[in-house]
Amino acid sequence: MCRFRGLLLVFFLTVAAVAQHPVRARHAMVVAQEPLAADVGLEVLRDGGNAIDAAVAVAFALAVTHPAAGNLGGGGFLLARFADGRTAFVDFRERAPKRAHRNLYLDAEGRPTGESITGWRACGVPGTVRGLELAHGNYGRKSWAALIAPAVRLAREGFPVSWQLSESLESAKALAASEESHRIFQRNGKYYEPGELLVQAELAATLERIARGGAAEFYEGETARRLADQMERHGGLITLEDLRDYRAVERPVLRGAYRGYEILTAPPPSSGGIGLLQMLGMLEGSGYERAGFGAAATIHHVAEVMRRFYADRSEFLADPDYFRVPLGRLLDPAYLARRRRSIEPDRATPSERLRPGEAAEPERSQTTHLAIVDPEGNAVALTYTLNGAFGSGVTVAGLGFLLNNEMDDFSVKPGTPNMFGLVQGEANAIEPGKRPLSSMTPTIVLRDGRLFLVLGAPGGSRIINGVLQVLLNLVDFTMNIQDAVDRPRFHHQWKPDTLFLEDGFSPDTIELLGRRGHRISRIASVAVVEAIRAGEGRLEGATDRRGHGKAAGY
Repeated sequence: MCRFRGLLLVFFLTVAAVAQHPVRARHAMVVAQEPLAADVGLEVLRDGGNAIDAAVAVAFALAVTHPAAGNLGGGGFLLARFADGRTAFVDFRERAPKRAHRNLYLDAEGRPTGESITGWRACGVPGTVRGLELAHGNYGRKSWAALIAPAVRLAREGFPVSWQLSESLESAKALAASEESHRIFQRNGKYYEPGELLVQAELAATLERIARGGAAEFYEGETARRLADQMERHGGLITLEDLRDYRAVERPVLRGAYRGYEILTAPPPSSGGIGLLQMLGMLEGSGYERAGFGAAATIHHVAEVMRRFYADRSEFLADPDYFRVPLGRLLDPAYLARRRRSIEPDRATPSERLRPGEAAEPERSQTTHLAIVDPEGNAVALTYTLNGAFGSGVTVAGLGFLLNNEMDDFSVKPGTPNMFGLVQGEANAIEPGKRPLSSMTPTIVLRDGRLFLVLGAPGGSRIINGVLQVLLNLVDFTMNIQDAVDRPRFHHQWKPDTLFLEDGFSPDTIELLGRRGHRISRIASVAVVEAIRAGEGRLEGATDRRGHGKAAGY
């Protein structure tokens, strides 16, 4: 009977998650990729917490209920816009350990070994706990321990495994790398099935220590010592010194505009914000939208814009603490106009012929996103990740959390594709202490100085294009928020020279794109966008049909 009730719970959660209309509320909204975590955030807001408090609580809860991406052992970005007009951007991206070097993952013949993807040597120094504490300390108001308490409860008491979690565990090749991961996520030698109760007592104990001791516990206390000890025993790179030296940082928010809307987004080491602004800059004034949504001419033009940004990404973007990113020139309207003029209306540009622009100055992815608006009008977009699904696959014995495989986001070998097929250059080569380039694109949009949109997505290299298309659907094609999120999407990233299409585009459109010279391939999903639209005295939350999340408001 207990198992039957669990299955019923999963069924109703799933039905709620896939409703094809936005959730509407007057006061506050939380959109997250896992329903239990979304409920945690809403309860924090009901209890007087602000958007930062809710984001911290949801992030810790996702580390329990969405282990493929929610995490303590990864990193990410938090973007906030407060009701008084202030903005903040917290960079808690992972860093390369001090023992890392540019040829770390190459064999004697200079070929990538694959160690950047799976196992102990794939891990960058985690940033999540330090980043959440920085955001909370500067902008939150509820107690740190109170915000972690729901995650502790979910880990200690357990929760019914959803169909989605069960399927992701079954398909996660990375987990084969760790007996400890098997011990936690398997029962009697088999991964947990839908409706079974997943209890994570060791993770609960780790969370309780962090609740008592703050980030210092994770980076300097018992948790740090255990992590460093196991790294040494398994041939990993992270040392106690790496953990003690890790710092999250605040960076200036990247700002731009599109058709009168103000865009607030992520600066480097994210490539997402600059990519979003570059592509919007190339599209504005082009008249691409006149053919209408889903038309071959529309897809062709936007895909060519995508192609040009990703070519620039390969050359000019990296951790700004290690590389002089030519931000001004990449966003210069004259430069973007030149890139736009190079687009032929009836012919795809072969990627082999398209090089990064002259902008330099002399000298399955698994991420998760949450969007929150509180009753005061404060807004948060937070994206964080383990990189691949379940990260490196490694769970730290006795601590209960998975570690990232973020080292693969560096240029392991410049010019060679990473696990997402991205070709990257020298700017993103491995260096000790450096943060790898990211595609995470937390974004907030204002209209006439007022909050209009909060959005972001998981999806690896496809995140930027997913966020772009939802924004275009709202602004240029005047869709409601749920339609804007749910409509079929496409993706081009320069290399491979392939236009990836989701299901839902007409056969005639696909044929016309082929005639223009596009190499077409099907793809299951171009990112999983979570969004909140504000205006007219209400909030509308949309969770993507491609995922299994929840929008919750009051």
